[in-house]
Amino acid sequence: MDHFSSIIGQSPALEALIRSARMVAATDVTVLIKGETGTGKEVLASAIQKDSPRAAKPFVTLNCAALPEGLVESEIFGHKKGAFTGAISDKQGLFQAADGGTLFLDEINSLPLSIQSKLLRFLESGECMPVGGTKPYHVNVRVIAATNSDLNQLIELGEFRRDLYFRLNVVPLEIPSLHQRSDDIETLAKHFFAHFAEAHSLQAPSFSKQALRTLRTYKWPGNVRELRNLCERLSILLAGRVIEPENLPHEFTNSIDTSSVVDFKLPELGLQLDALEANMIHQALTRTNGNRSKSARLLGISRDTLLYRIQKHGLATH
Repeated sequence: MDHFSSIIGQSPALEALIRSARMVAATDVTVLIKGETGTGKEVLASAIQKDSPRAAKPFVTLNCAALPEGLVESEIFGHKKGAFTGAISDKQGLFQAADGGTLFLDEINSLPLSIQSKLLRFLESGECMPVGGTKPYHVNVRVIAATNSDLNQLIELGEFRRDLYFRLNVVPLEIPSLHQRSDDIETLAKHFFAHFAEAHSLQAPSFSKQALRTLRTYKWPGNVRELRNLCERLSILLAGRVIEPENLPHEFTNSIDTSSVVDFKLPELGLQLDALEANMIHQALTRTNGNRSKSARLLGISRDTLLYRIQKHGLATH
């Protein structure tokens, strides 16, 4: 069984990510998944766990932003009876629940500093200390963490421990935003339409070519989750129909950003699109002294897509 089949898409950026994730899954290394909200970080973490030697063991998840600061430590590490008001008995933490398996810590950027030091201790020694306890316990747990924030910025602000970041960032996996892999929108939409057609016993709608063009120019602040919600709404309201741009919510048809678009007109005799693309990539690399990440940002594509196109055109880089 392909445990990564739940991650839909064939863009170069996504395929490179899945190749790395397959290699990581076979090991026991700590993983840090980076990506915007709605890109599917928990889906990727689950696929890694299912493809790992720990697949038959527990997969426990915690959204670090979902609990009040006072409860996070007890939830993760457990507590002893009498440790605080309301602690009427000993309570196991998520580390004990995940023993032998995997603990997924989503939104690790929201973990309080006081808890970060205890997580670092576990990653270094395998030891956990329950709240109110005097004797540590040992567990065998793989940690997969995820963040939708730039942890380096939080380190500079004194809100995240640098030493913990290095412990978590053994193998970073960055999920591209949906806007960076707009070629996958049609594949994802077909997948979601088929899913909701079956779930609601309705005939699946489809997007016209013009509607797909509109979707590809949209910024997708909510990423794949936003596309999924849109497809569910359209599956119910426009079942069996061909969806045109005018059927889309206003934010899609009003979102085209023309501020940075050059007023380019196709020459009468046409042009060589491949040559133009190669020239734009060469200009971007020259302007950034060969920095591929900065070049990708200038071109509005992901770094992996840029690397793919550099290879495609046989461009030498600095």
